Amino acid sequence: MPAPMGSTRQVADRPARTQVAIVGAGPAGLMLAHLLHLAGVDSVVIEARSREHVEQRVRAGVLEQGTVDLLVESGAGERLLRERLVHQGIELRFDGHRHRIDLSGLTGGRTISVYGQQEVVKDLIAARLAAGGPLLFEVEDVTLEGIESELPVVSFRHDGAAHRLECAAIAGCDGFHGVCRPSIPRGVLREHAHEYPFAWLGILAAVAPSTEEVVYSRHERGFALHSMRSPRVSRLYLQVDATDALDAWPDDRIWSELQVRLAVDGWTLHEGPIIERTMAPLRSFVAAPMQHGRLYLAGDAAHIVPPTGAKGMNLAIADVRVLARGLVELCRGHGTTLLDAYSETRLRHVWQAQQFSGWMTSVLHRLPADGDWQARLRLAELRYTVGSRAASTSLAERYVGYDAD
Repeated sequence: MPAPMGSTRQVADRPARTQVAIVGAGPAGLMLAHLLHLAGVDSVVIEARSREHVEQRVRAGVLEQGTVDLLVESGAGERLLRERLVHQGIELRFDGHRHRIDLSGLTGGRTISVYGQQEVVKDLIAARLAAGGPLLFEVEDVTLEGIESELPVVSFRHDGAAHRLECAAIAGCDGFHGVCRPSIPRGVLREHAHEYPFAWLGILAAVAPSTEEVVYSRHERGFALHSMRSPRVSRLYLQVDATDALDAWPDDRIWSELQVRLAVDGWTLHEGPIIERTMAPLRSFVAAPMQHGRLYLAGDAAHIVPPTGAKGMNLAIADVRVLARGLVELCRGHGTTLLDAYSETRLRHVWQAQQFSGWMTSVLHRLPADGDWQARLRLAELRYTVGSRAASTSLAERYVGYDAD
């Protein structure tokens, strides 16, 4: 068993050993490091980007009940509880009407929390630093060696110096474009992918939200979503053509389109300065298995879901909740039973999330290949969903977080 590593200085001064090497300081990597620390397992976290970058990049903002519970129970949720926006429902709009899904009432009191991914990252970085755990930003030339052995190695450069980090296991939490998944030998992984023929144009606007709960709107001109990041900042999205460029969407055009797609009688969309805009294609991706040898993939390194179902960060946190148990078992010398089952356990949940996210995407968006027939079928599905308690319960249960694990 590799000896525990007590500080980042040891990485720089000599060949280092730790129990778990974590590649990637997003929500998955940082949450895993935090859970391992609480269990007395040492880890080193390395990240290619700067601390400022990972703390500022805007990503997901809807946390499932289980994600909130884990952050709070682990001691990393104090600011979350103080600043989050708790939502007991969501709203679906179509045919010019509003339909509320009572998440809390349909799921025995479960809710969602609006709290940006970058805020979760800030909280977990603070927890890591308070615990004195090694956390290295702006590392370069990361390579993985010996992942099929019991003593794999992560090599990298940091502050101009070369380092080799021996460990008992590697957690690949470095995202879709990271180095960990490609380090698995050719032929081991089976990759499943689906590209959607449109993108989301997302904006942050310095204006109070015009709604108290997240709004999903299906319109003949395309999908729109109204969310929020705080009582003073709104987050909104538009379905746009996958080939559109950001400069084709000046502020006036964005607000005009949002006004049309979100419109219902008796409701007003408030406009304000746009402080950030992004363009993101929608895709689904699953790599199976999520492990090989002593390398374990988590979060976007293993799977991507379209954002419609608000599952991306929640899946990543659920991954490392399961992975942490297996790594603790390994590092305490109790075997690999839980780790051996990691991929199978998580893929069941991942595919459930893919199905839900794909369903939400298909019924709420205007697909380029849709004719009148298919569009009417999608509207019929939405009408059934809001009109049937059983169908509404199914949506609510999966939206707040259903994990049979």
